[in-house]
Amino acid sequence: MVTEKIKEVHETNYGVYGVRKIYAELARQGGVTGLPVARRTVARLMKSAGLQGISRLKTPRTTRGGKGSDPRPDLVKRSFAAPAPNRLWVADITYIRTFTGWVYAAFVLDVFSRRIVGWQLSTSLRTDLALDALEMGLWTRTRAGQDTSDLIHHSDRGTQYLAVRYTQRLAEAGAVASVGSKGDSYDNAMAEAFNSIFKAELVRNKGPWRGTDDLEIAVAEYIDWYNHRRLHGELGLIPPVEHETNHHHTTAPVPTPSG
Repeated sequence: MVTEKIKEVHETNYGVYGVRKIYAELARQGGVTGLPVARRTVARLMKSAGLQGISRLKTPRTTRGGKGSDPRPDLVKRSFAAPAPNRLWVADITYIRTFTGWVYAAFVLDVFSRRIVGWQLSTSLRTDLALDALEMGLWTRTRAGQDTSDLIHHSDRGTQYLAVRYTQRLAEAGAVASVGSKGDSYDNAMAEAFNSIFKAELVRNKGPWRGTDDLEIAVAEYIDWYNHRRLHGELGLIPPVEHETNHHHTTAPVPTPSG
């Protein structure tokens, strides 16, 4: 029964969890039939069942460097930390091979919670790809009644992020644009780390892909899982949305008594 439960947890989480996350998820669910399961038991049973976590590889960069000077400063300087949601977002683009050609994916990630607030797929690397992902992020936060006026938006120096329409949209939202050093992947490391996870957990794990249509459905399902159910080691093995909810509950203002 314990092995079957472990297999179920592994399968429903894209088959990417290793011992640590399987153990954590079982604990979150109250163990098996209400009884806790020891970590060493999880490790032993996973090994016997041939189950293991997934490894990720470093992925190459896909944004194209803009020509000419770029006046935007580097406000992050490789310090990827934020005290609350909507203080620092990072953005990047990656690519996926399909039977009908390359598909490009743009993501916007909130550094505080690791939540993907915006994403978009396209067969083109034009500005609309990155801009649509940004628009989704702004819409997501606006719909939730959240403010983005203290936001720093960090990216590399790709042409998609240098475009006038993109920088104007950030200004309209009250956000400040920040860029890393030209050609230095460490200066946008958190966004690139997500790309690596995405490629390992979805693209290579569940591929090959026929084209944009089936990939778009799969990415939507993956992002929903990633935001709402995937356990993140950097967050204490809880999902991004839960991390944000905990933050809002602990920082909610105390109402002033009437009278």
